[in-house]
Amino acid sequence: MASPRLETYCCPNRDAATQLVMSFQPEVFCGVCIGSACISLLLTILQLLPKKGQSPRKMPKASSSSTILLLISICDILGGLGVIFRSSVWLGFPGFIANISVVNGTDVWPSTFCVGSAMWIQLLYSAGFWWLFCYAVDSYLVVRRSAGLSTIVLYHMMTWGLAVMLCVEGIALLYYPSLSSCENGLEHAIPHYITTYAPLLLVLVVNPILFRRTVSAVASLLKGRQGIYTENERRLGTEIQMRFFKIMLVFVICWSSNIINETLLFYLEMQPDINEMPLKNIRSAALITWIIMGVLNPMQGFLFTLAFYGWTGWRVDLKWRKREIPWESMSSSTVGENAYPSPVNYQSNIHDSKKISTTDSQQTDEAISMLSEGNTSSDERLTRSSPIYQGW
Repeated sequence: MASPRLETYCCPNRDAATQLVMSFQPEVFCGVCIGSACISLLLTILQLLPKKGQSPRKMPKASSSSTILLLISICDILGGLGVIFRSSVWLGFPGFIANISVVNGTDVWPSTFCVGSAMWIQLLYSAGFWWLFCYAVDSYLVVRRSAGLSTIVLYHMMTWGLAVMLCVEGIALLYYPSLSSCENGLEHAIPHYITTYAPLLLVLVVNPILFRRTVSAVASLLKGRQGIYTENERRLGTEIQMRFFKIMLVFVICWSSNIINETLLFYLEMQPDINEMPLKNIRSAALITWIIMGVLNPMQGFLFTLAFYGWTGWRVDLKWRKREIPWESMSSSTVGENAYPSPVNYQSNIHDSKKISTTDSQQTDEAISMLSEGNTSSDERLTRSSPIYQGW
C-alpha cells in the first residue's frame, strides 16, 4: 500500500499516530498487503497477455492514449512489486526491521531499506496518478484533434519529472536536517503529506471535469460526422462515458480509504494524548481504514485493466508472432490505407467536397477509436457507421 506514513515510520522519533497504525498487527497487515499485491500482479499480467482467438491486426500506429494506459499498468505492477518486497522483508526479518527504531544506531541498512522501499512505492504510484491525469488530458485533446504520438514525450517529461521532484522534495523536508531528527514538528511532516497527496487529489478533482468535457465533445463529433445521431452512435458515446466512469470509480474505491485514514491520523496528531478513551472510536476507524488500504491500494492495477479493457479471458497465447498487443487500438485500422474494401465502385468524377467530407469522417473515426480502443462492440459499431464501410 502507498502512504506517507511509510516514510514517517523510518524516523526513530516518529509521532504517536504513525506508531499506532504501523505497530498494529504488523504480521497480519504485511500478509494482507502481500496477498493483495500478488493477486493483483498475476491478474494484471494475465489481462495484458495476448489471448487465443484474438485475430492479429497490423496497426498503422499506436495512439498516445493506448500507450498511456499501458504505462499506468506498468506503474501499478512495479508499485505492487515494491509492496511485496517491503512486506516480505518486514515479515521475514523482524530483527532487521526492529533496528529502524533504534535512535543513533550504527547500522544504517535498516533505515536505508525503510526509506528506499517507501520512496519506491510512493514514486511508482505517484507516477501512476500523473499518467492517469495525462490520460484525461490526452483524451480531451484527441477529440479536439490537438494530440498525437508526438505529445507522449511531453507526457513523459511531465509525469516522471513531477513525480520525482515531489517525492524528493517531500522526503528532503521530512528528514531535514537528518533522519534521526525528522518529525519533531509538523513543519517537516505537512509538506511531505502535501507532496504525496497532491497528484491523487488532482486526479479526483480535475479528471472528472476533463472526462465530462470529452464526452460532450464526442457527442458533438458523432452528430457532426453524418449530420445525424443514430442509435449506434448514441451507444458508442454511452460506452465511452461508461469507460471514464469505471476508471474514476476504481480510483475512488482504491484511494478514498487513504484520504479518510490520513484525516483521522492527522486529527489524532492534534490531540495531546491519542490514547484517551474519547478517541477510541477514532483510533478504531483509523486502524480499520489502514487494513482496507492494504487490500485496495495494490488491487488498483487489476481493477484498472478491467476498466480499460474489460475481462480479456484466461486462454493465454504464448506463441510468439508479430501481432497486435492487447492494449493497442482495435479500431484504428478504420483510418488505415485500404482498411476495408469498399463495397461500391467509386466513379472517377467524385466531387472534391465529398473527398474532404470522407477525410473529416476518417479523422473523427480515429479520434473516437482512440477513446473506445479495447472495446470490441464499440469498434464494430464505429466500423458499421463509418462512411467508408457504407461506401459513402
